[in-house]
Amino acid sequence: MSASSPVPKLPTGVAGLDEMLGGGFPSGHVVLLTGLPGTGKTCLALQFLLEGTRRGEKTVFLSLEEDVPQLLDTARQFGWPVDEAVKGGLLKVLRLDPKETRQSLHRIQGELGHELASLGAKRIAVDSVSLLNMLAEDEPARRLTLFALAGACRASGATTVLTAEADPRHPEVSRDGLSEYVADGVVVLGYRTAVDGHRVGLALRVLKMRRTPHVRTVQPYAIGANGLTVDAKAVDLGG
Repeated sequence: MSASSPVPKLPTGVAGLDEMLGGGFPSGHVVLLTGLPGTGKTCLALQFLLEGTRRGEKTVFLSLEEDVPQLLDTARQFGWPVDEAVKGGLLKVLRLDPKETRQSLHRIQGELGHELASLGAKRIAVDSVSLLNMLAEDEPARRLTLFALAGACRASGATTVLTAEADPRHPEVSRDGLSEYVADGVVVLGYRTAVDGHRVGLALRVLKMRRTPHVRTVQPYAIGANGLTVDAKAVDLGG
């Protein structure tokens, strides 16, 4: 691909967000979704995958947090056809238990790349990389594990979203302070606050997205019966 060629995009399935991104997440990117609890990170990750299954694409959800039944229940609450996607082979849910430290580290650093590649997924979601801290004893080990995970996803050829908890003191930064450095793009999900400090709604910002123009303004969004929707009125891709 020449430097001037447009990067192919994968629609996210989130109304308004694709408009902010000029069509969706760039193909092959690793995109970080970071935010405080309750801001819809897992919901957006699932929505991204289910949009892929709707288009006949194979997808993988790698969970470090919820058990598979709980995860599927979350998707059912939004009326998404998750059971059909699983039965049809378009959605594969894998569980990586942070409590099984030795086995999980071995899998991430050795087997996971081959496993993901063999599944032929076009989209991958990992929820949540914040729990990788439980697998490592120190900072170098955490960095190695995170980079190995992102590398395994990249090597598969899929477009990947990673979720991570935000630092409560600095909500635009992940709690681990590392995830931003492995990602090609960062989407921050957070709360809007009034002048008196009370939370009045949710707001989203595309902090970075390599090799593609994107809206940089803060846009309100909502989590409704059908998932996330972003208010992208009056956005400007040249911004």
